[in-house]
Amino acid sequence: MKLLEGKTALITGASRGIGRGIAIRFAREGANIAVTNISEDFQFCEVCAECEKFGVKVRRYVSNAADFESSQKLIDDILKDFNTIDILVNNAGITRDTLLMRMTEQQWDDVMAVNLKSVFNLTKAILKPMMKQKSGSIINMSSVVGVSGNAGQANYSASKAGIIGFTKSVAKELGSRNVRCNAIAPGFIITEMTDKLPEEVKNEWVGKIPLRRGGTPDDVADVALFLASDLSSYVSGQVINVCGGMLT
Repeated sequence: MKLLEGKTALITGASRGIGRGIAIRFAREGANIAVTNISEDFQFCEVCAECEKFGVKVRRYVSNAADFESSQKLIDDILKDFNTIDILVNNAGITRDTLLMRMTEQQWDDVMAVNLKSVFNLTKAILKPMMKQKSGSIINMSSVVGVSGNAGQANYSASKAGIIGFTKSVAKELGSRNVRCNAIAPGFIITEMTDKLPEEVKNEWVGKIPLRRGGTPDDVADVALFLASDLSSYVSGQVINVCGGMLT
């Protein structure tokens, strides 16, 4: 039996990078897949097509995770289509990197809304269904910079640190209902966004990593699979760094 067979997973921001990797990995393990994106684009349609190859039910939803009402409607729509949501992966995120002295209020607010408020919105919307079924796994995508901080990313680091505190609080609140909540803190992951960095910048990052390579979306997806499956049935309130030893 596949690790997620019979389960339904919702992954936000799933059109590319880590979200895409998680959606495909979960589909391969038998999960029915609901994915969201802020817009209907080619990559969004493509990830759904990839998931469908594994013979699971797949639906895509255009939704703004940073909007409270849109998030509630999204959960209602998915429950109508799938009847249950067993796994929530809060993956939607953006960057607006700049030094604090140059950072605008809008750059701060945009990152907080998409990265942190979205986690509140979706988790809040899914609480009652998961509590009612007395099971569920919530996986929040933080970052190593939420643990260590990073110059030029005060807004991003703050949002990702907030996710860690939120995750631990939710785990304590919902543990008695058999709903688990954990966070993943990826390090330097090679995606479309990071692959565009100059080679010298990428080499500098890799030089700081004990495993001497950048991570891949699949590296993160494998950890997400562990947290989504019954293999981690006694794991809650934890932050797992997927960083090649960078924070060691």
